Amino acid sequence: MSMHTQTSASGFIASDPQLSHTSKGDARFYARFGQEHYRREADGSYTQLETTYHNMVMFGRSAQHAHERFAKGDKFIAEGYTRTPEYERDGEMVAGEEEFIAKRIGHDAARTRYEVDRTPRRNAAERQAVERQAPAFEPPERQQARSAPAMGM
Repeated sequence: MSMHTQTSASGFIASDPQLSHTSKGDARFYARFGQEHYRREADGSYTQLETTYHNMVMFGRSAQHAHERFAKGDKFIAEGYTRTPEYERDGEMVAGEEEFIAKRIGHDAARTRYEVDRTPRRNAAERQAVERQAPAFEPPERQQARSAPAMGM
């Protein structure tokens, strides 16, 4: 079987991410992202060129997760595809600005410090059972007061 590959995009989140919903009720993540560009010179050095800015959207549960985890300034790598949406304006079809439709997104490991949580995910029924069994948080001073013997006169 051949290897599956997709178009990718990388850069930094340039705007505050927004979460909205489509007319069908699906979650929609939107952010502007920037891409820095460089030119390699003959002497081996690099010259920074103008940064370009683009639109990125995601849909569904991935959109909700991205909105929870990404903020302006975060460096990312995403997989998906590009499209140029068309809109009707004054009875004519007009091409919109090209956008990147992300199917998957993650922080750029080469440019972001983070820790990995490898604990197994729980399904919804397991999470609810644990939440029902978990004792309510009680500050240490209340625990001590509750366990100390009563002093009576």
